[in-house]
Amino acid sequence: MNGLPGFLRRLEGPQTIGRGPAFWIIFAIVLAIACAYPLFSDGYTVGNTVYFFVWVFIALSLCLIWGYGGSLSFGQTAFFGIAGYSYGILTLNFGAAYGFTLVALVLAVVIAALFALLLGYFMFFGRIAGVFLGIVTLAVTLMLERFMAQTAGPEWRVGVARLNGFNGMSAMSPLTIPWPGGDIVLFADIGLYYFVLGLLVLVYLGLRILMNSSFGNVIVAIRENPERAEMLGYDVRKYQLITFVIGAGLAGLSGALYTVWGQYITPSSMGMTAAALPLIWVAVGGRSDLTSTVIGTLVVLAAFQALTIYGSQYALVFMGVLLVLTVLIAPNGLVLGAMNRLSRLVVHRGKGGV
Repeated sequence: MNGLPGFLRRLEGPQTIGRGPAFWIIFAIVLAIACAYPLFSDGYTVGNTVYFFVWVFIALSLCLIWGYGGSLSFGQTAFFGIAGYSYGILTLNFGAAYGFTLVALVLAVVIAALFALLLGYFMFFGRIAGVFLGIVTLAVTLMLERFMAQTAGPEWRVGVARLNGFNGMSAMSPLTIPWPGGDIVLFADIGLYYFVLGLLVLVYLGLRILMNSSFGNVIVAIRENPERAEMLGYDVRKYQLITFVIGAGLAGLSGALYTVWGQYITPSSMGMTAAALPLIWVAVGGRSDLTSTVIGTLVVLAAFQALTIYGSQYALVFMGVLLVLTVLIAPNGLVLGAMNRLSRLVVHRGKGGV
């Protein structure tokens, strides 16, 4: 019990924006609206919102690795795809009985994290950093995408699960929760909405605690000056590897949930476009803050989907222009910049300013 107040105190700190009663009241109001949202919406719209939530996990993973850790990674969609395919292979082979889909979800995330552990070990302990780290992770992503794209033949199968090349895998089992009165099947509607929303809240709060802990402070110190952090006795490579693996696990969770949501996964999820889009979401939101990343990702995703529906030929052009404008006007992120200005305004007025 003595450790609980200090543990919860890490929800606020120097590495995250938002503190005090006002912030948490707003957080509670937004969460209450999110919980009530399915009661006033149709099933299709709720399912589409789940799609938005799923992508926030990969954005948070990039925020952790790039924003806080300072390592630009194009490999998040590789971990996304590995977990998605792993979930599909496991559930197609073993089904959904006895809650196995939940086990498959966890195993898919673990598989993605283990792949990142192997890749990250050779990168960070091989002293690969900066732009070269981005090149290596991009190469791995595109290599996996090309490999999965050529698995169309009947010989490419894992048990009963065929990989199907460009067509991808489909007909996976949805998440199924064992229940005494009958299993609860979470299709892409209200049930899955609440499940993913709960996970998103837990991950967001957990990352706030992590980044405001001593571990988070060391990671930020390494981002600012790795040589100084190493001189102070910290094993920079170890901290970077741990951050990379945690980020890969979050990207894997995004991929597994995407497969759960749509009950399919294709190699295009690991393509160049898929690798670039999360960078845009995080850059626009503000890569060095979790809250800004969440807000920026949801806003940009909504705009991108609207453009895809009503003017698909302009959607990617819009994303490119948005990224260029963000880099030129607000390199720290449009949402983060707006939040900082609002915070300064509130403090100024609180001190009696006009």
